[in-house]
Amino acid sequence: MPNFSYSFQNFDKSRQVRSAIREKDISHKHAREVAIAIKGMSIENAREFLESVIARKLAVPYRRYNNEVAHRSNIRDGFFAGRYPQKAAHEFLKLLDNLESNAEYKGMDLDRLRIVSVVVHKGTKVERFTPRAMGRSSPKFDFLIHIEIVAQEARAE
Repeated sequence: MPNFSYSFQNFDKSRQVRSAIREKDISHKHAREVAIAIKGMSIENAREFLESVIARKLAVPYRRYNNEVAHRSNIRDGFFAGRYPQKAAHEFLKLLDNLESNAEYKGMDLDRLRIVSVVVHKGTKVERFTPRAMGRSSPKFDFLIHIEIVAQEARAE
């Protein structure tokens, strides 16, 4: 079993909480775009956003991977290209649940938590082969991914 660590530096245990999912079979490109979309949101706002993506009410803006991606009229932030990555949104919802339970365990106020870091990394490369005609085969490569979320409790005003 590999020993994973977090990429987030200067973690403050008293004010920050973190959670991670390792080796998930979802699209790296979709996960990256969802991660950028929820960064800076509160946990409740991120949950509402992801649920509306699953219900196909709000699209995730595609900033980098937007080649041949259709335009959507229901995108925030002034971007036009977008999709509804439901599989990635389901995994991010699970990760938010884990983050919330970690914050409750630490005794943090869930209303004041803001997502300060969302990181998506490529993980293990899964190599397979697809059979073709005349006894040949073509390679098929998939990458499993790691997702890390860090939330920070805002200071009391």
